[in-house]
Amino acid sequence: MMKRFVVMGVSGCGKSSIGASFAAQISADFVDGDNLHPAKNITKMTAGIPLDDADRGPWLMAVGQTFADYDLPLVIGCSALKHSYRDIIRSAAGGPIAFLHLDGARDVIASRMAKRKDHFMPTTLLDSQLLALEQLGPDENAVRVNIDQSPDAIVAELVAHFRKST
Repeated sequence: MMKRFVVMGVSGCGKSSIGASFAAQISADFVDGDNLHPAKNITKMTAGIPLDDADRGPWLMAVGQTFADYDLPLVIGCSALKHSYRDIIRSAAGGPIAFLHLDGARDVIASRMAKRKDHFMPTTLLDSQLLALEQLGPDENAVRVNIDQSPDAIVAELVAHFRKST
């Protein structure tokens, strides 16, 4: 039975809210990956500067290490935009991870980002995230869910997939 999940996608797709709801539904704990960023990453993003791979490396290691150090089951919200980033997380976690990709149209995501209050990630960085996003590969344990539906419907779809695969 899978006990490690990354709720992934670009900023504004709902990783935190959907991840927390999904975790509650499957009796898992939830960690917001934003809280694992080094302070310099937050400062950069707040200033509207996209992170590069060197910036993301320590953060991705921290995400993976959190899985390794934590009692399972655990859900972490993390963008995990590239296959290589997901490899870093899997390696640091020391075990399998299921990736739950919250995907949607740019206009839907931008609209959601514009409505957020008190979040460090500006809407201006959405395009850089979309450019960096690599679709899930056939070698990855993953599911993609379209976010152009209610949060309850998204969580229900993820829970149904989780229960079907166990």
